Amino acid sequence: MTTTAETTTVTGPSPVLPPLRLGRHVVESPVVLAPMAGITNRAFRRLCREYGSAGAAAGGASGASSLYVAEMVTSRALVERNAETMRLISHDPGESPRSVQLYSVDPVTAGLAATILAAEDRADHIDLNFGCPVPKVTRKGGGAALPWKTDLFRAIVRAVVRAAAPHDVPVTVKMRIGIDADHVTYLDAGRIAEAEGVAAVALHGRTAAQAYSGQADWEAVARLKEAVTSVPVLGNGDIWSAEDALEMVRRTGCDGVVVGRGCLGRPWLFTDLAAAFAGSSERVRPGLREVASVLRRHAEYLVDFYDGDEQRGCRDIRKHVAWYLKGFPAGSTVRHRLALVDSLDAVDRLLEGLDLDAPWPGDPAEGPRGRAGSPRTVALPENWLRGRELDEEQAASVARAELSVSGG
Repeated sequence: MTTTAETTTVTGPSPVLPPLRLGRHVVESPVVLAPMAGITNRAFRRLCREYGSAGAAAGGASGASSLYVAEMVTSRALVERNAETMRLISHDPGESPRSVQLYSVDPVTAGLAATILAAEDRADHIDLNFGCPVPKVTRKGGGAALPWKTDLFRAIVRAVVRAAAPHDVPVTVKMRIGIDADHVTYLDAGRIAEAEGVAAVALHGRTAAQAYSGQADWEAVARLKEAVTSVPVLGNGDIWSAEDALEMVRRTGCDGVVVGRGCLGRPWLFTDLAAAFAGSSERVRPGLREVASVLRRHAEYLVDFYDGDEQRGCRDIRKHVAWYLKGFPAGSTVRHRLALVDSLDAVDRLLEGLDLDAPWPGDPAEGPRGRAGSPRTVALPENWLRGRELDEEQAASVARAELSVSGG
């Protein structure tokens, strides 16, 4: 990757963290790309990895720049070898460690899925999703709803760790504070996961009820760090810049950060993060010419991801356009037309119409990206909150929920 972006220097000391160790893997920059549905496919990971590697090389690192996690797939769909699911877990030849996130509500299916990933050499690291707040997931007792049932949570973590261990594939857990302010689960879940042999735990400092609204509670990350002492604790939530990441580490003592919406439309954030954690104050500030080049490259990578299907790849890039152009003087007409492109030629023609000499716009391009949503009542299985253990009816319900899933 070549870059013509300008750099700037920020003031203030940077906390230099040691590499992140996850089992046999050493990640030089303690940064993880959060799995995001419809976003962190092979194409976007390639972009982030290119920028992260550039930042790590500048800092003198020789190992993996960061950890880039593929978007979540369901264990049942993986066991059934659903075609789209198999695409989602595909990795570039040079991608290492290869990281996949699993979702499950059934220990047996989760163990079988982990065996496929580990025994068939399809992943070097498995992350378990216990943080998704989406109603179609929590309604089945999955995602952020699941840790409320401590026996089910323990059984799934145990099954996956045991399936992956013979193949030396580390397992991590990503979770939220809890279902809502009255049903907090993260401290119990962190201790259980640690006892079951995970390599790290990551906490998004929001409840499922918050979705992505409000402000992430970084103090919860600090409390988890105090409770979980033998494996790394990673913090997630409201990291929009390298400075945010450094501040989270200062305030919580966490061992690394997980970055999600902050890198939407700005994969060069991984250059900044690698530099920041190596003690450098240099930051990338690309002008519109560089941003347009990245957007075009992203579209090309998406076409490759979809096996040369140019129309499908260009449909996928549409959702990224507003994130890439945030703060730049692109004009509503061009933005609208870019959101309707169906070929790489169409992308090229529209990008040529931009004022490519426009510099980095500063504050207007910074800050939150993606939808924040609003607080809500979490959709749950019937009587889910009645107790911390599954009753027979709930056990049958979650088993059916696992069987009903057929996609990635």
